[in-house]
Parts: sequence; structure tokens; C-alpha cells
Amino acid sequence: QVQLVESGGGLVQAGGSLRLSCSSSARISSLGTVGWYRQAPGQQRELVATITSGGRTNYADSVKGRFTIARDNAKNTVDLQMNSLKPEDTGVYYCNANLNASFWVPRISWGQGTQVTVSS
Repeated sequence: QVQLVESGGGLVQAGGSLRLSCSSSARISSLGTVGWYRQAPGQQRELVATITSGGRTNYADSVKGRFTIARDNAKNTVDLQMNSLKPEDTGVYYCNANLNASFWVPRISWGQGTQVTVSS
């Protein structure tokens, strides 16, 4: 069973940057589309970015132009570079993958996530 582990979160001031990493127990290249979600306190989990096995990316409107998702096959990770962070970016960030399904659906058991806190 594939496991994903998120890392790289922390406390940062508004306007700052963080880089999150999603590590996999399987080859990242075998996972299909990989996505990053976030969950703010008291809110539902929100999909913020996805990257297909071919490298096509998609972003939520709230993060376009500030976040970049990328695969690093050498490190076997999918990273989320977050710039110009805002307090509303605060939450627990999770990654997941669709295991080559023909549409986006998170198919891996959720990990612990990594906490991102942006202070104003």
C-alpha cells in the first residue's frame, strides 16, 4: 500500500515563502496525478494544486501566481513552492494521488499532513 508523507511546513510571516515536499513509498512517477490539499480549521479540505504524470499543472484560483507544484523524480517527491504567503493560506497541507485513474480522485489513505501557519 502506497504511503505519502508531507513535510516542510512551519510558521512564516505574511509575504514569506515555504516549500512543502510530498514523499512516496512508491516511485512518484507511478502515482499518476498528484495533488496538494489544505484544510483550514473548521473548514473542508480544499484542493489547491495538481500535477499530472505528464507535467500538466492546475491551481485553485486562490493560489494562482503564488504557488508552484513540481515533480522531482531524483528526490522522489512532489513539491509545493509557496510564495507571497497570506494568513488565509494557514492550514494543514496534505498530498494525495489518483493512481492513474482517468479523473482526479484521491486514492491514497490520508497522511498526517504538515502544518503551515502564516502570521499577519
